[in-house]
Amino acid sequence: MLLESIRQPNDIKKIDREDYDRLAQEIREFLIGKISVTGGHLGSNLGAVELTMALHLALNLPEDKIIWDVGHQSYTHKILTGRREGFDHLRQFHGLSGFPKRKESSCDVFETGHSSTSLSAGLGLVKARDLKGEKNTVVSVIGDGSMTGGMAYEALNNAARLETNFIIVLNDNNMSISENVGGVSKYLNNIRTAEGYLDLKKGIYNALRSTGKGGDSTIKGIRRAKNSFKQLVIPGMFFEDMGITYLGPVDGHDVAGMVRVINEAKRVQGAVIIHCQTQKGKGYEPAERHPARFHGAEPFDIGTGLPTHPRTVANYTDIFSTVMCKLGARDEKIVAITAAMPDGTGLKRFHNMYPDRFFDVGIAEEHAVTFAAGLAAGGLKPIVAVYSSFLQRAYDQILHDVCIQNLPVVFAIDRAGLVGSDGETHQGIFDFTYLSGIPNMHICAPKNKWELSDMLKFAVNLSAPIAIRYPRGTAYAGLKGHRAPVELGRAEWIYREREIALFAVGSMVKTAESVREALKEKGHSVSLINARFVKPIDEEAVREACRDHALIVTMEENVSTGGYGEKVLDFLNQSGLKTGLLSVSIPDAYVEHGNVELLKQQIGIDAESVTRRILEFLEQGRLA
Repeated sequence: MLLESIRQPNDIKKIDREDYDRLAQEIREFLIGKISVTGGHLGSNLGAVELTMALHLALNLPEDKIIWDVGHQSYTHKILTGRREGFDHLRQFHGLSGFPKRKESSCDVFETGHSSTSLSAGLGLVKARDLKGEKNTVVSVIGDGSMTGGMAYEALNNAARLETNFIIVLNDNNMSISENVGGVSKYLNNIRTAEGYLDLKKGIYNALRSTGKGGDSTIKGIRRAKNSFKQLVIPGMFFEDMGITYLGPVDGHDVAGMVRVINEAKRVQGAVIIHCQTQKGKGYEPAERHPARFHGAEPFDIGTGLPTHPRTVANYTDIFSTVMCKLGARDEKIVAITAAMPDGTGLKRFHNMYPDRFFDVGIAEEHAVTFAAGLAAGGLKPIVAVYSSFLQRAYDQILHDVCIQNLPVVFAIDRAGLVGSDGETHQGIFDFTYLSGIPNMHICAPKNKWELSDMLKFAVNLSAPIAIRYPRGTAYAGLKGHRAPVELGRAEWIYREREIALFAVGSMVKTAESVREALKEKGHSVSLINARFVKPIDEEAVREACRDHALIVTMEENVSTGGYGEKVLDFLNQSGLKTGLLSVSIPDAYVEHGNVELLKQQIGIDAESVTRRILEFLEQGRLA
């Protein structure tokens, strides 16, 4: 087995050229076998096998640097740098990360998890190299989906001024998570389908090679002089017009061909783009036919490609999807916006039903938010569906374009709180904090699936910005009988007793139920309040709790700083209220990848840990 001979960086260079195809096949079989058990990003990695092999053959790691945009396509890179054995624990707590991690290997030069960042990072590494007088090669690998992000073009604008080498590999598989949209996709499609140019180029090169002696040198001369020819045949030549050398399109699954073009690119004194075409999911038929499904796959059966543990109950995304379709039927002013994730955010059904009121802007969260602000200013009711981690990228637009003007934009924030296996870059644990400091913003979180529906109906009729944040995973179906109308800034008393008042936010209401039961078994009287709103908090509910409770416990799936607990503490201090307060939240730290329930235990926000903390708080007499 060839893979067994690769134990450290550059071992691939010991593989004979005629064995490249065999090695690629072994890598694909290895990835399919491991990811079928652990889950992970399969389609993007299967499509980048030969591309990654070529980079490792043409470069000398770790002296040379590779920056992987987003980073979920770096599995082959990890294998080729000696981390094959770690795949048994891929994306598990304390196991191998599904993204580049500098602490894992010196060959992971830059940590990524969000898209469109690799060009800026690569440009910074190039400038650092030049200022230090070093000679290494820097390569940024970016997908065509990530090229829809504005940050990529900010970097290209600066890269065009370079007079030293910087290689950009454009991995073009016509996919991000869902099918790409917009002008960039259309432009690249024009290049892909310029068959006359491709056939003529291939014919000329093959004819010259067949002449024998002198053929290769003539080909090199033609390559250096072909820019003017490309200007005539390929429409636009956008990159060349910017001042960036363009090489391609080339077959990203031809290892030897990719090595040649990378070595050619290394000679360019400036920024150079290698446009390679690949197939997402290549080598595994289910992934080829369903690339979106295998973007981030759960454990699956290799023979059928079907999930090993299929989901049988609705998750919060499903509830959002259903309610959006119902709202769309009732109100023609409701429009939906997503940033390249119609499937992941649950908007695919809305798109099918109301295509004229659905907008996929590509991987461009900043544009999505300001576009929504424009829609709201035009008299519509925009709902922006986005993951918590990705909304961070549009902070300025939320503040400057939505909230200053107090425009009625609804932010449906999916994957809020701990999301698990994708780790630090994807945990949605900061949204309470980064949103609550913005004037005019309102923030709420549902306790169960029915409350998500009620909050959405409330939000679309609020004449102000509002964010509804809900977690990944199964929608909680408990507390069905507790469905008080949603009112701005009003909490909901679920159980009213004395001594201890649990104020829980969103997903933590379910946890608080278990905490309450455990405390009552210990003889304590416990009230449970569904906080509902993080901004504005229900000050009257807190004041009321202070009258007949000795301890208030706030519970949230957000970092401590800027969270709900901090707001309750501020209110108590400002009001001169002396009731004891214990804040349960996520420590102000980045949370690594792992099973969500395990992570909750590790950071102390699971029911058992919270119960123990409350009992310790009481035993230590900290109420005095």
